[in-house]
Amino acid sequence: MTKRTIVFVHGLWMHADSWQPWMEFFQQHGYAAVNPPWPGDSTTVEDCRKNPGAIANRGVTEVVDSYAKIIAAMPEPPIVIGHSFGGLVTQILLGRGIAAAGIAIDPAPMKGVWQLPLSALKASLPVLGNPFNLKKAISLAFSQFKYAFANAIPEEEAKDLYNRLTIPAPARPLFQAAMASFAGSETKVNTGNSTRGPLLITAGEKDHIVPPILSRAAAKKYNKAVVTEFKLFENRGHSLASDHGWREIAEYSLQWLNKNGL
Repeated sequence: MTKRTIVFVHGLWMHADSWQPWMEFFQQHGYAAVNPPWPGDSTTVEDCRKNPGAIANRGVTEVVDSYAKIIAAMPEPPIVIGHSFGGLVTQILLGRGIAAAGIAIDPAPMKGVWQLPLSALKASLPVLGNPFNLKKAISLAFSQFKYAFANAIPEEEAKDLYNRLTIPAPARPLFQAAMASFAGSETKVNTGNSTRGPLLITAGEKDHIVPPILSRAAAKKYNKAVVTEFKLFENRGHSLASDHGWREIAEYSLQWLNKNGL
């Protein structure tokens, strides 16, 4: 049986190249795989850093629509796997009914997930602390990246990830998520869609920017008539999809897809 294509969706501050090990892993298991960039992203980390203006002022809906357009050109609905804001994009696409299944790895909070843990607030402050950042693309300093992404891995590895994979990110999606409880529908997910495909939501126990309480809250929002599962990975931070332990997450994801006939 020919397996479905997997569309990988990166989040803020990480380049699409962060999915390369995952793509090779799933290709070895018979899947086709693509890792499209966000609108405005360049094909290399270096070029993204040189041209942050192209990335700036991109909102959640624009990003989602760009992936929806890619999916529309495919012969059948793909599996979508996303990390962080890519995990939110994954859930929106699944809610639209255009994906066969979704895996949302430590996803950014959807509209209706109102909890704001202190660590998440601290991790987001480099962007949200200045309202003039809204239309800009913001880069994280290493100390900010270490706290938000890489608090659960060694310093040397954190520096390697930072140097190889981080890019400027549009601030608008963070503002949209932060304001979702008061206004705006960009981060709204159709959690009541009873015809959608199965969904796996994960959390890293030590994740600062998307603590487990946020991922659990998201999972509880869904229609229980459709497969929705939650998985906590112990001792893992927000870098869990790209650090030395990525294979643990990928292997669990593969097992989950196989369990659900995908």
